[in-house]
Parts: sequence; structure tokens; C-alpha cells
Amino acid sequence: MTVIPEPVDSPATAPALPSLGDGLLDEYVAFVAARCRLNTMLAVFFDLRVFFRVVGKPVVEVSTGDVFDFVTAQRQPRHGNVIRLDDGEAGMAASTIKRRLASVSGLFAYLTARGLVEVIPVPRGLAARRPGARGVPLIRAPRRLPRVLDPGEVTALLAALRTHRDRALVLVMVLGGLRRVEALGLALGDVQPGDRRVRITHAKGGRERIVPVDDAFFTALRDYLQQERPLDASTDRVFVVLKGPNRGRPLSASGADQVLSDARIRAGLSHATCHELRHTCFTRLRQAGMALEAIQAQAGHASIESTRIYLHLSPDWLAGEYRQAMDVIAAAWDREDVR
Repeated sequence: MTVIPEPVDSPATAPALPSLGDGLLDEYVAFVAARCRLNTMLAVFFDLRVFFRVVGKPVVEVSTGDVFDFVTAQRQPRHGNVIRLDDGEAGMAASTIKRRLASVSGLFAYLTARGLVEVIPVPRGLAARRPGARGVPLIRAPRRLPRVLDPGEVTALLAALRTHRDRALVLVMVLGGLRRVEALGLALGDVQPGDRRVRITHAKGGRERIVPVDDAFFTALRDYLQQERPLDASTDRVFVVLKGPNRGRPLSASGADQVLSDARIRAGLSHATCHELRHTCFTRLRQAGMALEAIQAQAGHASIESTRIYLHLSPDWLAGEYRQAMDVIAAAWDREDVR
């Protein structure tokens, strides 16, 4: 798998790039920074730094054997005998190793395209034992179902929020399914109160979309804009800092996380992250009967395969579909003993 960079918002405002101390590596980081968002560039930078610290070789000397050695090193225990309960591993999570290899693969795909190296040392997978059979992935990352909040937890979280701004921020994610970066990227001109819609321009993969959001969000937004948002704010972003030295500046990702963390503690909840709010939105929409294709459009998923996870998060829907199918089977067989 190769990391596909995403378009940046404004190259003119891009921060100074970090350096890895190698001309080819820094050149690739600059290439990624010119085509992706800051968080993606920083993730690639960190992944490459970890890889080359472990391998300890110049870029052009890296071999497939070095990649396997890196995987082995990443799987070594990090904190003595401590293991994670979710996967029983003591080393780095498989998803983390997989992402780091994707960053390395992206680097060598770039260098290959430039003619600076001949092959990509990161194998796409391992050969199957049977000829013609599908190969085995190099790293098997378990596919876990995301956590969602039940209605009582959403109510408790909303009650624990202290400002109209925070309420509007949470509602646009839990009712509209926006990602954190999408919610924080909303500009005043993106909000369409008359149509009860918002335009999402800071979307993953650069895929803009317009989505409906429930009235509750627009009510909270109105109260926030009328009562709390500084009139002298230095940005057209909807969500800004309300006090302190950064008053009137765009609310940051860490600021949004802090809002959720504080409210979660006050509400006595064990979990409630920005992304869990998004998952909660689509799970409830699926349970309410919204078509999977409509959820895909609302979520901004490039592939409906990403949306299918909400089928597994909706057990009532699955049970209903199963009962309906069994009714058809029983009627076709016309046998009472199958009921």
C-alpha cells in the first residue's frame, strides 16, 4: 500500500518543513507537503524518521531484508511484559506498522518514478503456498468495529458542554457526521441555514460535498454566532477560540479534542472522541433505515466498502433483514418445522 497525498488548503501559508537530514528524504517530504494536508505530511515525516533510525542505512542502500528486519524490530515488546488487551501484542500495533510501511513504500515509489532507485524494497505481500492463489498481506491489521455512543451517552455529553460553540461543534459531528478537520474547516460562507446544509471544503481526499444537518445544529450555531463569537475575529472560520491570547483565531484540533475530553469527564463517560461522534451519526442513520448509498454520500466515502462497516454496527437492521429473508425461505419451503 502506498500513501496517496491529499491536496493542501493554501501553500502560501504552509509552515516551514522539518528536516530528516538527508537530501532525498527531505525532497520527498517537500513533495508530500506540496500535495497534502499538514497532518499527513507530519505523519509521513515521523514514519520515515522511525524507519531510517531503525534501519541505519542510506536511502539507496535499503533492501527488502531491511524492511523485514524493521517489521521484526517493531514487533518487539516496548514496555516489558505489558500487552494490549485488544490484540494481545506487546510491540507496535499492526495498524501502526502497516502505516509506516505505506509511508516507506510511498517514498520509494517516488524515487523509482524519478529513476533514483530501481525497485521498491517494500513487498506488497507474501506469495501463497498454492500456485495461482491470492497472496498473503505482509502485515495483517485486524479490522475492528468503531465504538459509538448510545443515545443516553450523547444526551449526557451535550448536557456537559458549557458553551453554544461547543454544542454546535459536537452537533455538527454527531448529527451531520463531519470529521473533526471538516468541522473545524467550516467557513461562515459554507453554512446554508435556509437549506439546512453545510458545504464541506476541507474534505478528505479533496472531495468537496454539501450535506444536510439537523435543525438542532443550526439553532446552536445561531446562539453561538449571536452571543459568543468575537466580532473582531481574525478569520472566517466558524469555530474560533473564545478567550485568552488566541481569542478570535481558528479553533485547533487539539482545542476541539480538549472540549470533548473535558465534557466527557464532566459527563462521567469512558469514551467520546470526535471520530466516535461521526461513527455514532452514521450508525444511527443506518439503524433508522437510511440507504447505504446515501450514507456514503453524507460521509464523503470514496468507496462504499468504507461505508459497509455501519451494517455491522446496526445489529437491529441485520436481525430484521435476516428475519425477512427467513420468512421468504419458509414460505417457499412451505414447512412449519423450519420456523
